[in-house]
Amino acid sequence: MAGILTGLRRVYLIIYNWIVFFGWFQVFYLGVKTLIESGHEQVYDAVEKPLLFAQTAAFLEILHSLVGLVRSPISATLPQISSRLYVTWGILWSFPEVRTHILVSSLAISWCITEIIRYSFFGTKEAFGSAPAWLLWLRYSTFLLLYPTGITSEVGLIYNALPYMKESEKYAVRMPNRWNFSFDYYYAALVCLAIYVPGKNLIILLLKASAFMARICRSVSLFVEFTTFLYKFFY
Repeated sequence: MAGILTGLRRVYLIIYNWIVFFGWFQVFYLGVKTLIESGHEQVYDAVEKPLLFAQTAAFLEILHSLVGLVRSPISATLPQISSRLYVTWGILWSFPEVRTHILVSSLAISWCITEIIRYSFFGTKEAFGSAPAWLLWLRYSTFLLLYPTGITSEVGLIYNALPYMKESEKYAVRMPNRWNFSFDYYYAALVCLAIYVPGKNLIILLLKASAFMARICRSVSLFVEFTTFLYKFFY
């Protein structure tokens, strides 16, 4: 019985990882194609449907952690997925005014490359028991560049959406009401920014430390171990 459950788990994770991989690959293809042919203003419209699908599908990873389907701790999975969902639905989908900003392009490309590598890594690992060394290296090294570009784009888009949040009062709950409760989406976004910015500064410091270690570590394996530690620390 245990063997059957293990096999079903493996099949499910293989299917899940490769479906989401193709979703992100579609976002990347359409995004780059549109960026080259039509400019950054049209990127969101071109990638909206596959982006919403691929990013929303990541919600299942929270459930995977909760039920023990994967080893990733919920304490690491929940902040990462929830912040991505917030930017995807709470900013880009909710406020069309920011969709033509150039940061949408940098966000989409950063997310795409990260997720294409991540899902292909896990899909290959589940299917064959291990992943190639080059894919392992990409998995734990490219975030050094893509994490800063991704988080900068996220922060920039939240910041650019602030005036539209304040003006429209979308998602705001005003008193009096039957629940005796008030909520302001604008101030909630400010709280999110307050959380984002210190994290960005911290990663910059760690990137500098990583560069320093790269110089003094002549062994490639030591450098890979160090970048792996950084990746696991943030993800």
